[in-house]
Amino acid sequence: MKNTLTAVVLLAALGVRAWAGPAAEGETIGVVRNVGGDVTVTRGENVLPADPGLKLLVGDTLATGADGSLGVILRDDSCLSLGPSSRLVLRSFLFLPKEGKFELLARLSRGTMSYLSGFIGKLAPEKVRFETPTATIGIRGTRFAAKVGVPSTP
Repeated sequence: MKNTLTAVVLLAALGVRAWAGPAAEGETIGVVRNVGGDVTVTRGENVLPADPGLKLLVGDTLATGADGSLGVILRDDSCLSLGPSSRLVLRSFLFLPKEGKFELLARLSRGTMSYLSGFIGKLAPEKVRFETPTATIGIRGTRFAAKVGVPSTP
């Protein structure tokens, strides 16, 4: 209870942006903050250059080339960083603090990623999940790093 109260006070003190609502289809869930090397965002059939300021949507696939790196900030102030040769799909996002509804689901299919939790990870850590080809990562802390490689053959 104390952690929830602290988080609510923190939300009020920081003045969570007006965009703290559900991520309806086509609604912004985050923004590209920094890019290095070859980085793209695939949205449906369109492949977009991942320039700083690009708004991200549920379903977007973030991909970095061999020399690429990407930094993203989501609406709940979560920070995601991708390293070279990485691919991550933003599968689901819900941030309704007034209603107590939260969800962050992403799938890292290759490469490296680091995550620093935002408000969802602090208010409802059980609602944050990252999938990989062989495991699902549930968040119980505030940060982690993951690496997904190509499986070796015996």
